[in-house]
Amino acid sequence: MSLFRKKSIPDLIKTTQQGRTLRKELGAWDLTLLGIGAIIGTGIFVLTGEGALKAGPGLILSFVVAGLACVFAALSYAEFASTVPVAGSVYTYSYAIMGEFWAWIIGWDLILEYLLAVSAVSAGWSGYFQSLLEGFGIHLPTVLTAAPGALKNTTTYFNLPAFLIVMLLTFLLARGIRESKRANNVMVVLKVAVVLAFILVGVWYVKPAHWQPFMPFGWGGVFNAAALVFFAYLGFDAVSTAAEETRNPGRDLPRGILYSLGICTLLYIVVTAILTGIVPYQRFAGYEDRPVALALNMVGQNWFAGFISLGAILGMTTVMLVMLYGQTRVIFAMSRDGLLPKGFSNVHEKYRTPFGATWILGTVAALIGALVPLGDIAELVNMGTLAAFVMISIAVIILRKTQPDLPRAFRCPAVPWIPLLAIVFCGFLMAHLPLLTWIRFAVWLAIGLAIYFTYSRKRSSLNTQSTIHLDQ
Repeated sequence: MSLFRKKSIPDLIKTTQQGRTLRKELGAWDLTLLGIGAIIGTGIFVLTGEGALKAGPGLILSFVVAGLACVFAALSYAEFASTVPVAGSVYTYSYAIMGEFWAWIIGWDLILEYLLAVSAVSAGWSGYFQSLLEGFGIHLPTVLTAAPGALKNTTTYFNLPAFLIVMLLTFLLARGIRESKRANNVMVVLKVAVVLAFILVGVWYVKPAHWQPFMPFGWGGVFNAAALVFFAYLGFDAVSTAAEETRNPGRDLPRGILYSLGICTLLYIVVTAILTGIVPYQRFAGYEDRPVALALNMVGQNWFAGFISLGAILGMTTVMLVMLYGQTRVIFAMSRDGLLPKGFSNVHEKYRTPFGATWILGTVAALIGALVPLGDIAELVNMGTLAAFVMISIAVIILRKTQPDLPRAFRCPAVPWIPLLAIVFCGFLMAHLPLLTWIRFAVWLAIGLAIYFTYSRKRSSLNTQSTIHLDQ
């Protein structure tokens, strides 16, 4: 009944070969697009406006700071993903290195990150989708356009578009990874094309004078904006949840993680430079939810602003698809270990997906997005992600110390310095999140601890194995 009992890495890998297994469909190209699909969305189309109000043109540096925190953590992810090609991401890695208790904490943390990210993005998707419909003269009943209390001085009961898009993606994921992969790849190519088109159009309207002063709020503004726009990088870690469905995980997982993060960081920096070069940062006030469209409207490119809205819709769709995918795989791994009900790890005979878990989690995410106003959810999701990054960085240092001779297809360079830099950067960004976010995060962890000690600890597969051994 030890809190820190562990699963060995050979046992973890053996578990993936038992019973009905997940279908191996993904290569390096698919994983890179999976990562880009999760990363480029709300951040580039929404958070750039709010971030500019906090940091001015210095938002460029905010993306660099947040990107560095992710790069350092990504190198640790790449080592683990190539060494332990098992579903569950950092939850599974923590189980092998630090024991069951810490694995549960980080698994519960990942549930917060992925589930609420899907719900939060669905609300943003709904806003863009309704704007697109209104362009064709189609107006939904007001009571079905937002969650209760989400709009001031307006009565709303249910965000119908947010609910329907999550349920549609749930259907797609339940049908199989092959179908989901194809849909994601097509949408990612289209939305990257939209971002590149904005760069090619917008660069001609940049006025360097708008970059002065570069940091109107000093380094404090840059760091506060970095803590906010970190939300824009969510998703590269979801690539590691695809380990069991990757054909050559030792080679392709590190490539997918690092390629997607590098491409997206470059795009974020370039787009931010162009945005703040077109629009004086003060002008984003009141237009935080559509900064790219504002920039194009200011230079008379109204036709292209509508095109950007379509890109935003595609971008947010792939974010939800990948986040929901990651959520189901983490729950799948936790259930297979006995920490959650076994029904969550049942694999459909035809589709080879965690069918029931996908529908349950998709429905929950859809209802949260439709019924709960999620004004401060970005910070809470950021907290969960940063905590996961700190955990994976600690784990890679421990693994190098305890199992130095373990075969590794990819090795994080300069251990322990790179993981330590990830811990410092992530901890620094966590310190810049509001106190209320810390309180909410503590409440979430308290609920998770209650579930662990009353249910999961007794039903853990390791506990069951120990009991059988004692009986024999």
